[in-house]
Amino acid sequence: MNLLLLGCNGQVGWELQRALAPLGAVTACDFDAEGERRADFSDPDSLGPLLRRLRPDVIVNAAAHTAVDKAESEPALARAINATAPGVLAREARALGSLLVHYSTDYVFDGSGELPRSEDAAPCPLSVYGSTKLEGEEAIRDSGCTHLILRTSWVYAARGGNFARTMLRLAAEREALNVIDDQVGAPTGADLLADVTAHAIRSLQAQPQLQGTYHCVAAGQTSWFGYARFVIDWARAHGQPVRVAPQALRPIATAAYPTPARRPLNSRLDTRKLRAAFGLNLPPWEQGVERMLREIHGR
Repeated sequence: MNLLLLGCNGQVGWELQRALAPLGAVTACDFDAEGERRADFSDPDSLGPLLRRLRPDVIVNAAAHTAVDKAESEPALARAINATAPGVLAREARALGSLLVHYSTDYVFDGSGELPRSEDAAPCPLSVYGSTKLEGEEAIRDSGCTHLILRTSWVYAARGGNFARTMLRLAAEREALNVIDDQVGAPTGADLLADVTAHAIRSLQAQPQLQGTYHCVAAGQTSWFGYARFVIDWARAHGQPVRVAPQALRPIATAAYPTPARRPLNSRLDTRKLRAAFGLNLPPWEQGVERMLREIHGR
């Protein structure tokens, strides 16, 4: 099996390089690669020749414009990367007979209510990021290509910057810390997404009727405040420098921390469809976050 991985240097892409390797030959491309492995999503028309030259059996697209606030001031670029480029990939996948794997987000929903969203819930994005990611989904589905779209949320990895690293740094510097407590979701590891992807690709090779859109997040739920408390408590228990006292970690409302892009308050995603279709168990978010923390600190 020949696999083309796009966005290979991002958090999910980096883990996919590992997870996809047992499936076949992986060609890893990104916007900052040189020569024939350059894949510039800001220039969607350049992607067609790349795919026609490589003729992959599977295309895994981990590239995206994920700077949620920045997207508000550069909507054309966000649309090129998140919507137009996936549409090009889908068109080429249909022509080549390839499977297209693509990642989307809970930001396609408005975050109202308190129940987990199922795959068939009506989308209603609040931001440019959410709107362009939804456009990308629709372009893929409308193309008629064989596809797997995985919607996820609150993605992190040991490699690169993430919320946990930020909390650890701030907790070591400050005596008090305010963290948003009315946005709820499930921190989801890039390693988990990559492993689920590899498993699903193998399943789809044998059962292409399983194609479609699925929700993929770790089990359980928490707020950003709960996530921060878990991370800081772990650091304190493992001898990491922590200045902020437990009672000085304070919950605040989203309204107290305005940002250019509106965030959904409810990022809960229902994963029953994914678990049933592919026979998967999704571990609790705490397990993945603790593993990431141990990896960061070499424990």
